Amino acid sequence: MFVFQKSAPKRKKAVDGPVTIGRVVPGGGTQVTDVQAEVVSDLFIIGGGINGCGIARDATGRGLSVTLAEQGDLAQGTSSASTKLFHGGLRYLEYFEFRLVREALEERETLLVAMPHISWPMRFVLPLSPDMRFETTTPTSRLLRWVMPWAKGRRPDWLIRLGLFMYDTMGGRKILPATRSLDLTRDPAGKPLKPGFRKAFEYSDCWVEDSRLVVLNARDAAARGARIMTRTRVVTAERQGNLWQITTEGPHGREQHRARALVNAGGPWVEDVIRNVARINSSEGVRLVRGSHIVTKKLFDHDRCYFFQGSDGRIIFAIPYEQDFTLIGTTDKDHTGAPKEAVCTDEERDYLLAFASQYFAKPVTKDDVVWTYSGVRPLYNDGAKSATAATRDYVLSLDTTGAPLLNVFGGKITTYRRLAESALAKLAPYFPQAKPAWTARVTLPGGDFPHDGVAALTKKLAAEYPFLSPYWAGRLIRAYGTEAFTVLGKAGSAEALGQDFGATLTEAEVRWLMSREYAATAADVVWRRSKLGLRLTADQITRLDRFMADAASRAISPAAE
Repeated sequence: MFVFQKSAPKRKKAVDGPVTIGRVVPGGGTQVTDVQAEVVSDLFIIGGGINGCGIARDATGRGLSVTLAEQGDLAQGTSSASTKLFHGGLRYLEYFEFRLVREALEERETLLVAMPHISWPMRFVLPLSPDMRFETTTPTSRLLRWVMPWAKGRRPDWLIRLGLFMYDTMGGRKILPATRSLDLTRDPAGKPLKPGFRKAFEYSDCWVEDSRLVVLNARDAAARGARIMTRTRVVTAERQGNLWQITTEGPHGREQHRARALVNAGGPWVEDVIRNVARINSSEGVRLVRGSHIVTKKLFDHDRCYFFQGSDGRIIFAIPYEQDFTLIGTTDKDHTGAPKEAVCTDEERDYLLAFASQYFAKPVTKDDVVWTYSGVRPLYNDGAKSATAATRDYVLSLDTTGAPLLNVFGGKITTYRRLAESALAKLAPYFPQAKPAWTARVTLPGGDFPHDGVAALTKKLAAEYPFLSPYWAGRLIRAYGTEAFTVLGKAGSAEALGQDFGATLTEAEVRWLMSREYAATAADVVWRRSKLGLRLTADQITRLDRFMADAASRAISPAAE
């Protein structure tokens, strides 16, 4: 029988005195279960994306008690639909977003050290062309139109080099190599491109497995004492005296929770939480901007990325993806409708194909596309004229008309850790007992090895488990780091890992994901904990779903750690 590993760390509890507590039952009322001391969390967090899980991890490490509720799977929304980059945001320099860029650049190497299994350095090739233009609303473009009207909106090479010089120096770079110039007529990076592109700059940024980053933050928070509840919707949240009374609905029915502070990290749903869950009037709002991506067959053989400038002022990336594919994105479109309904439209797909085809010698067509995805960025509504111009900086709004409510708007995956520190700084007056900031360079689960040690760790795993193919060993290290050895356990053969679901996914790994990483469905496994959905057939995914549903029905405890 499939049995979940039960892990129940001691949670930090705050006792407010003896009261009658129980569970809300369908139809109203409360089924009284006991008369005892009620547990009151310091923080109740709504939202299991990167911001919510990052705040939960930071807060528990400071000694605060935390409960987090996510209405779906962890990272099911925006946090699994990014371009998968830890980057400073080179184009944000044109908007004079210097603080945001500096903070992001500083974070790149901090995060590389903390999670070397799921993040790594990448080199970006930026081909130069006189046809490329500024986005016309940027402060830089307006300034150059005034001082250099003859440039007619072109983005001059010298300005790009100046921006890259700032990029190299603003963040205290130590690990990542500096910018250099390329001759595309000689360098292999020029081979897939049209012959008209002869010169390029090459600079550094970083890759990150975005949805795994969320899960590892949630796991670490739980290991330190947080209660993480997935597939649990917050129905209402209301102030009662100096506390928040929160009602949730999840796998265990309706439950009541109490907390000293409420953190709204709902991402695209942040405004809905303010108005329809907490029922608070607020002039602050969120601008939903849809970012769509396409994944194609592999378009080039080297391991560098491309940063392409468009004649419309926008930029896209073309990135080596999952060894056999290329990721191209992203778009910037204002999104109307429900966030969960975001999809890459045919118009957006064709825009990305045409954009990439301006550069690649062989046109990229819809026949090359194997998958598309789209996410909604919950940007702070700063009144910008276009989705591209809307700020990517985060805004933390603290409502103190009673028990504190912290609303989290916007943010970048690169700066999630700094956002969490800023959130705790905002809440610090209410929790004087909290310990100081601590997360910088502290490893996430599986990341306890050198930042440049992936190759050595992969070699060690392959030696200990000789039945692993090179792809399989590499995939496991990139997903689990040092925990890959625990996932495989004492297996002496592939057969010892249980059912084979295809594409190197085995029963042993699925069990790990269900018992340790909150996975409940096949989609959780093949699109968020991994991207094996690109390699598995529909029938294989259906078989996995049936296996997981059957395993969950016989499990004796839910996923928790």
